[in-house]
Amino acid sequence: MENNCLAHALFGASTLKLDWATRQKICVGIARGLAFLHEESTLRIVHRDIKATNVLLDWELNAKISDFGLAKLKEEENTHISTRVVGTIGYMAPEYALWGYLTEKADVYSFGMVALEIVCGRSNASYWAQNGCVCLLDWTFNLQQKGNLMEILDPKLEYKFDKEEAERMVKVALLCCNASPALRPTMSEVVSMLESQTIIQEVISDPSIYGSDFQLQQLDQNSRGNLAAPNFS
Repeated sequence: MENNCLAHALFGASTLKLDWATRQKICVGIARGLAFLHEESTLRIVHRDIKATNVLLDWELNAKISDFGLAKLKEEENTHISTRVVGTIGYMAPEYALWGYLTEKADVYSFGMVALEIVCGRSNASYWAQNGCVCLLDWTFNLQQKGNLMEILDPKLEYKFDKEEAERMVKVALLCCNASPALRPTMSEVVSMLESQTIIQEVISDPSIYGSDFQLQQLDQNSRGNLAAPNFS
């Protein structure tokens, strides 16, 4: 693609400067693409590896979901797929990383992480633990509890953003990253919320509910070679 990938544009060596309108367009574009895979395509697909490096940008900075090497077809008669865990640390839903319980809600979780990256311009894969926060999601949740949610915004935006849209994107991202897959929205609902067509539901569970056991499980699986290493390209 003409403009490489989203990760390159957000936190790589790209000379692109993504203004707020462009970030909003990219976020909605990813959401629409996943909604198609989950709900509209003849073959219902769970991507399993949604992250910024797998979102390509064309010459108009339209988002294109790529790399379907880990994708799974969802059989209509099955509510979930039990499968060997593959993917990228930092973007996998806890129920999938811990128990191999795979549904389209795993992609919803991953989308939430990417949406947070779009807002703050920081990579979750390279987030260094600080102030007791172990990841980008933990930091965002902490800011929300303190009433300082807008501190997450990328300084490169220089206050040139739509505050209402920014708050909406962060709240939708947190909802997508709910610890319980049953409480995450569908991707069509995400599109509707991002476009202000429906009210955003309240996040009712702490996304760190799985705690250290989740992190230890991820590290253990990584040591066995089941997980892809973070890709910073």
